[in-house]
Amino acid sequence: AGAETVKRAVQLDTALRFQESLVCYQEGIDLLLQVVKATTDTAKKHRYRQKISELTFLSDGKYHKQIRIEENATGFGYEKLFHEYLTEVVSEVWVEDPYIRQVHQASRNSLYNFLRFCEMLVKGPCKVKTIHLLTSYDGSGRSQQMSVLEEIKQSLSNYGITLNIDFSSSIHDREIRFNNGWMIKIGRGLDYFKKPQGHFSIGYCDFDLRPCHETTVDIFHTKHTKKI
Repeated sequence: AGAETVKRAVQLDTALRFQESLVCYQEGIDLLLQVVKATTDTAKKHRYRQKISELTFLSDGKYHKQIRIEENATGFGYEKLFHEYLTEVVSEVWVEDPYIRQVHQASRNSLYNFLRFCEMLVKGPCKVKTIHLLTSYDGSGRSQQMSVLEEIKQSLSNYGITLNIDFSSSIHDREIRFNNGWMIKIGRGLDYFKKPQGHFSIGYCDFDLRPCHETTVDIFHTKHTKKI
């Protein structure tokens, strides 16, 4: 599987499809690392280490892509935005957003949006085991916020996923990180969707059909290969 992934990465690189090749390079590295850990043959370990070093060189550096979501644009549901970065090797996710705290708000339902994001992770193809959430307390609705987050935590545990929740009074940045090296920063965090016209209007259930607020999405990749 690792060899096929690397072969695909080289083909994409040659075709100047750098974003897709970077995903394949990183997945190939992770798969080869698993092989290194499993093998006891010293000569094979050395060859695998050399190959990993070559791949790390090819995929080294930083990547940046920016997506501009226009006012009232549709087609930007979570699956569409994140799917190409959620490869099978993703097992850990970090969400930092100060506004994952309210259920009822004029323009957004941040806790529901976080739940929808978690549902996307549950569906795969990634094999997420741990989600880390860093947010801030909801002053007047703290008890409800804690109750909802605990319910989400218990529900995720039914799928073998641990939700770790931490709070900060000084957090202001919004970013989502995956342990395959991808980082996504959305100007409005997960709450970039507009309030639906009604509970039975198109776009209420399907976020791909929900109009968006204008925002910018910045996507980065930083080499994170572990030492071997």
